[in-house]
Amino acid sequence: MSRLMHVASGPYAPPVPARELTAVSADGARLHIEVHGPENAPAVVLAHGWTCSTAFWAAQIRDLAADHRVIAYDQRGHGRSPAGSGCTSDALADDLEAVLKATLAPGEQAVIAGHSMGGMTVMAAATRPALREHAAAVLLCSTGSSRLVAESTVLPMRPGRLRTWLTKHILGSRAPLGPVTPIARAILKYATMGPGSAPHMVEACARIVHACPRTVRHAWSHVLDLLDLDHGVRELAVPTEVVVGTADRLTPPVHARALAAALPDCLGLTELPGLGHMTPVEAPELVTGKIRQLVTTYAKATTTPQDATYTQVKEGA
Repeated sequence: MSRLMHVASGPYAPPVPARELTAVSADGARLHIEVHGPENAPAVVLAHGWTCSTAFWAAQIRDLAADHRVIAYDQRGHGRSPAGSGCTSDALADDLEAVLKATLAPGEQAVIAGHSMGGMTVMAAATRPALREHAAAVLLCSTGSSRLVAESTVLPMRPGRLRTWLTKHILGSRAPLGPVTPIARAILKYATMGPGSAPHMVEACARIVHACPRTVRHAWSHVLDLLDLDHGVRELAVPTEVVVGTADRLTPPVHARALAAALPDCLGLTELPGLGHMTPVEAPELVTGKIRQLVTTYAKATTTPQDATYTQVKEGA
């Protein structure tokens, strides 16, 4: 599992959760869940991206937990969730279903925000009963549904087979990332963040990404390379908003525009000038504000008893 390396102070330091749970996915994979904020407040579910962890959402959790019940979980193999038996888009959907069933009461709805692979998780689960039962609205940040490697602009080359081949091997490298050094920060900033990103933002992202085990990073890179969730986009029949940075090299705006065109109920597409792939870190107030607005418009507080138990949850596990 991850070394859980992250910043210890400031806006990107992970807040202490009110509760920690373990949900069990369809194949037995165990998923670490954190719950923040008042128990009966409107619910928000946060799904992070490739090579990240719940720490990625620190700024959103810190703000939203004042008056929302914020549920964040580690994708399998990331953070404190073991890798489980397989890395597939179906596994991502299974895992999200398990989290929703473990943390929300029957019929309770939440706003679900997914960044990068977290957004792909929502698309993969679009037809799942748990998502249809529990999703009041969705925010997709810096994500895409297909042709991820072919459309990536991490390499400053003309599009084509050579760029796609090189990008695939770079993103899928088995090489360890090593310690967070000035060179490592510069590489990560170029690949994943906008040129104006502040040093403390780059530091937070670098520590989170470098904490991801290389075997996990490599395994999920193959899933992203072959990903095709275009059908899931067309089936995501809940109000959905899309956000992307214009300087995103991993999932460039072409993906966000395609999502906005294909979604059955797209509320709008926001393109953030000069921002990169890490929009929740690079534009924390804007992303948090969009989640708040979705909650205000589409979600309601619950009256779930605080002693409620769910079959797939183990407190403190």
